[in-house]
Amino acid sequence: MSAVATALRMRGISKTFPGVKALSNVNLTVDFGRVHAIVGENGAGKSTLMKVLSGTYLPTTGTTDIAGVEVRMRKPADAQRLGIRMVHQELNLVPDLTVAENVYLGRMPRKWGLADKAKMVRDAAAILDELGAAIDPKARLGDLSISQQQLVEIAKAYAAGPRIIVLDEPTSSLSEHETAALFRILRKMKQEGIAIVYISHRLKEVLEIADDVTILRDGSMIDTRPADGITAAEMIRLMVGREVTNVFPKTPSEIGAPVLKVAGLGDGYNFRDVSFEVRAGEILGLTGLVGAGRTELARAVFGMARVTEGRVEIGGKPVAINSPAAAVRAGIAYVPEDRKDDGIVPSLSVRENISLPVLRKLSRFGRVSMSADRKLAESYTKDFSIVPPDPERRISLLSGGNQQKAVISKWLSTNPSVLILDEPTRGVDVGAKAEIHRIIGELVAGGMAVVMISSELSEVLGVCDRVVVMRDGHASAPVERAALSEARIMALATGEEAA
Repeated sequence: MSAVATALRMRGISKTFPGVKALSNVNLTVDFGRVHAIVGENGAGKSTLMKVLSGTYLPTTGTTDIAGVEVRMRKPADAQRLGIRMVHQELNLVPDLTVAENVYLGRMPRKWGLADKAKMVRDAAAILDELGAAIDPKARLGDLSISQQQLVEIAKAYAAGPRIIVLDEPTSSLSEHETAALFRILRKMKQEGIAIVYISHRLKEVLEIADDVTILRDGSMIDTRPADGITAAEMIRLMVGREVTNVFPKTPSEIGAPVLKVAGLGDGYNFRDVSFEVRAGEILGLTGLVGAGRTELARAVFGMARVTEGRVEIGGKPVAINSPAAAVRAGIAYVPEDRKDDGIVPSLSVRENISLPVLRKLSRFGRVSMSADRKLAESYTKDFSIVPPDPERRISLLSGGNQQKAVISKWLSTNPSVLILDEPTRGVDVGAKAEIHRIIGELVAGGMAVVMISSELSEVLGVCDRVVVMRDGHASAPVERAALSEARIMALATGEEAA
């Protein structure tokens, strides 16, 4: 396989849905042995273009060539037979199967007509080791964190021996350390002559790993350039059609008294003896490598998991939080990492999602007041610039960034004093990131206490007042903003600096 041969050529691709033109005359050329990044805001057409490539959608117009041969893919199986593999942002795995069974799903090795489970486990272990993923191939997939499941999805695609691999936001749940491990395997895939299509909102990563960059906006191709001939600022300008000067702006706020205090908290397994406090008007960052216990800690504080030691205080008074309802009553709200499974009810409207936690407050004599319900949803839709501004639209039809703004709205409707945000900008475009951080800034300026979990160090450094770094279930002492740096955080996260 030549490193300069053309792997993929899509010409004049358009896709029209009733009332919507999602793609308009898009051209894309990807060579074997190169990483070709596609960037654009949510709704720019990236996912639609990849669904055409994967056989999920038939294009309205246009042609696709694979290795110089024109093909017509009517279903995903056609694309897979041609050696095209997709790693979706929304995971496509089976929770009740083992890691190894997921990696070789539909392609299990056989011996004497039966599944050779021993070989499958050995081969899966080897693939995971190449990816730098410390994951037991015999573990049940559903018991893993979202970030670990994402690594399994990548391993599954790589194990299939693809000619073309498409990665959609592959690092959205990975820390800097895991991202570096992924990039090592991508460079190995390049050397093997595999063509890689890389979709990401993390422009720093795009510039680090990509050879070529294509920018989409509003369903049209704006430009394709070598990655070494474009800057992040220029990509942002081309993506959004305007200047976005600071994606992670720091909003000034007055720091007040402690609102939430966690003292010696542990669950006996994922985290132990964790202590910190977050003050009114403060953003406390919680970061660390994947598997360090960040999400497990947040879920426990919100009453979604039991604790075996320690206590939680709100306003200086101990509170017993044994359920999310108890957490809400105590003034705690939690925006989860997994927006699709834990954050939204896809079949309901934006209005219905926003009002879910406060239906009792919106009710009189056991009946929900529709006028109050609509007023609440319309208020958040306007204040948070949710697009389209239609509270009756099904939430699953919104972009990821607008879904996230609706999820934040949902929990703010409970009027919390503490807001826990788990990867709040995961998988959203640069414009939506700026919008979400504008919202967070307004909240802390109004005196709310915010705990923000993030794997993106530029986000942590940009907006947090103090940062707690977790490693192997233990938490560092809070690091003040003036002492923060990527090197300091990574040293704490990896154990190079005593936590």
